[in-house]
Amino acid sequence: MQNQRVVSHEEWLRARRELLAQEKEFTRLRDRLSQQRRELPWEKVNKSYVFDGPDGQQTLAQLFGGRCQLVVYHFMFGPDWAEGCPRCSLEKGQRVKMYNYVPNDELSGELPGISVFYRDDSGAIFHTYFCYARGLDMLNTAYHYLDLVPKGRDEAKLEWPMAWVRRHDRYDPAATQVENS
Repeated sequence: MQNQRVVSHEEWLRARRELLAQEKEFTRLRDRLSQQRRELPWEKVNKSYVFDGPDGQQTLAQLFGGRCQLVVYHFMFGPDWAEGCPRCSLEKGQRVKMYNYVPNDELSGELPGISVFYRDDSGAIFHTYFCYARGLDMLNTAYHYLDLVPKGRDEAKLEWPMAWVRRHDRYDPAATQVENS
């Protein structure tokens, strides 16, 4: 951070306007991708799924709670775990054999993801979308804020992305306090 270029207000404003044009193009591209996501073909869900929750067992249909749309976050919380994943806790788990549609023998256990479903008037349920890994970044508000600050996500030297995340009550208070000089 010591070698960051410092410029006049006019030069900064010129650079900011150039970036703003790119940000607007990115927003238009994101809007087009979102439309394409909504236009994906659907897959009818024929398998019966049952989930354990605070109110006991519920079927996938019951999770809709009378609504027609449902988003399910795959929270990483293995059956032998004492607590859920800190990263999933930050954002909001299921076992998968293919992660982001690519075979990978090294992946096992709990992996985060998101699935989207639609239920029509007849009660039929359709799987309309799902994603894993970097596709989840758009749901992580913390990353959106970190992408605004000078150091960004600052994860390059970490053992894995989001290795900095702790459960809210497990951060080192000394590391989070701002010193007054």
